[in-house]
Amino acid sequence: MLEIKDVIYYYKSQKDKVILNHISYSFEQGKMYAVLGASGSGKTTLLSLLAGLDVPVEGEICMNGVNIMQKGLNGHRKENISLVFQNYNLIDYLTPVENVRLGGKEDAMGLLRSMGLDETQSRRNVMQLSGGQQQRVAIARALASNAPVLLADEPTGNLDEDTANEIIAIFSELAHEKNKCVIMVTHSKDLAQKADVILTLKKGSIVGSEDTVLDEKIRRALLAQAEGFSAPDDLKDKIMQEIEKQNN
Repeated sequence: MLEIKDVIYYYKSQKDKVILNHISYSFEQGKMYAVLGASGSGKTTLLSLLAGLDVPVEGEICMNGVNIMQKGLNGHRKENISLVFQNYNLIDYLTPVENVRLGGKEDAMGLLRSMGLDETQSRRNVMQLSGGQQQRVAIARALASNAPVLLADEPTGNLDEDTANEIIAIFSELAHEKNKCVIMVTHSKDLAQKADVILTLKKGSIVGSEDTVLDEKIRRALLAQAEGFSAPDDLKDKIMQEIEKQNN
């Protein structure tokens, strides 16, 4: 679906400082991806390139097999991409309904209801909402375009743990029930574990790709085998504990 092909990126004024170094990866619909990495590892740059907000020095960004430059970056953003930011990027003098209407033609009130906001909350000034509610408005606005790809840059960075988990649950639902491709940059390893796939960036390269869904299937299969294994209960318990330990 959305693919990076041998991408190199650096600032033209700092050619000796490579931000992304020959990275390739293919993102699929119906999955949630978490991109982990230290500051300066290239996470936000990667998101900008996927969104068509910038272009690689070398390599290609392709959507359904076609270089996004062929369609034009504006066309790519309009048809394929919706964005969610850490700081929400809402228009502070508008209501949630008005903010969502800026994102596209989908039913604004219906989207806000699906995000857990009632009509009273949706029609007051957006700055009167909590941080978690504002991020829900931002997600609703992103969904108003009906784009197949949702990119989120540190979407839970300003939220408490409970609210952050609620937002991640929404992203997971969008991927699995709405068939979106959700790509989220985060510093939180705990939140990243809730994604289907974890990509780890280090010094501009993808140094790790962990399929958490496959790992969970393997874990369950091993546990099922251990459960049916003919052995004394104390030995069986030790085997199952070791499987859980290796998974964590």
